[in-house]
Parts: sequence; structure tokens; C-alpha cells
Amino acid sequence: MSDHPDARHAPATARNRDPILTVLREILPARGTALEIASGTGEHAVYFAAALPHLTWQPSDPNPDARRSIAARAASAKLPNLRPPLELDSSQAGWPVAHADAIISINMIHIAPWAATEGLLAGGKRILPPGAPLYLYGPFRERSREIARSNAAFDASLRAQDAAWGLRDLDEVTFLARRHGMALERRVEMPANNLSIIFRRNP
Repeated sequence: MSDHPDARHAPATARNRDPILTVLREILPARGTALEIASGTGEHAVYFAAALPHLTWQPSDPNPDARRSIAARAASAKLPNLRPPLELDSSQAGWPVAHADAIISINMIHIAPWAATEGLLAGGKRILPPGAPLYLYGPFRERSREIARSNAAFDASLRAQDAAWGLRDLDEVTFLARRHGMALERRVEMPANNLSIIFRRNP
């Protein structure tokens, strides 16, 4: 853990990074650039870049405090495959990156307006090659399954903070993904009532 004053800490990272990494090892390409959307503290970026040295890890975040935290952690880690963070708001069409071989977004779409999910999937269509993965992690609503009590409480707290936030319906996300040339490949149950959702860019 970096002791730089700009380095922020998210307690959930230490709990979820290994289960996420297990899935990422199965789906990410053998080489290329992995673009992380909404990298937050940068803890995931450092951990995954260290664990996956064959990939170039490109963190990003629209929040300047988050980018400072990412930069501080990257400076401390000194990993050759970890790039400086980009200013990137997924809801905006003008992304500062023209190509990636994978997109990863962890715990983002439920704490952002729906436009961020729309922009994320549209961006995947623009910059991913055919067959490339777009990976989402977090809690979702599923019409075929009763929502866990903890997720229902979390959803209510998010909506109380911002009416535009909240757990997303997986069917709605999947439908939107199809509109943007993405096919649902896998749904993986994760600890603490979270899911890993893997889409692939259609040929």
C-alpha cells in the first residue's frame, strides 16, 4: 500500500481483487492493452498490472482526485506495463484512446448515471476488435432471481444519494450491449452477491 498522501484506499479492493483476477486470467488476451474504466483508487490497476505482465494496463477515471491516487500508486509500484491514468468519462463520445484489446469496468455502472453504461458499451463497439472482451463487475438486479437483502439495501442507499444511481438490471444491460455489437458470453457468480459479466465484441 502506497503511503503517498494522494493515494486513496478502497477496503473492498483487497476482498475482491483475487476473485476478479481469476476471471480475468481466463478471458483476457495473451497480449495487448487492457483499458480500465473508472479505476478509482488505482489499487486494482496496480494489482492486475503486476499479476498480468504480458498486458499493458491503461487506467482511467474522470475524477481528478482518483487520477492523482492512481498516479501515486503507479509511481510507487514502478511497473513497466502500467500506463499513467487517462481522463476518461465513459458517457462522453470523445475517449482519449482509439484502440484497446479489452475493457474492464469494476463497480462503476451502479454509481453513475445510465448514460455511463450506454457510453461504456458504445465505446467498446468503437475501440475493441472483434472477439475482444468487455468485463463488468459488481452487483446487478436479475428478474429471474430474488435480490439479496444486502443488495436491496445497497440499491436503496445509492438511490437515496443520487436518483440516477442504483443497481442495473442485467437484462437491460445485455439488451443495450447487443445494440452496440456485444454478445453476452458468461455470467459468473462472485463473492458478496456480485457478478462478473463478460461480453464479447461481435465480428
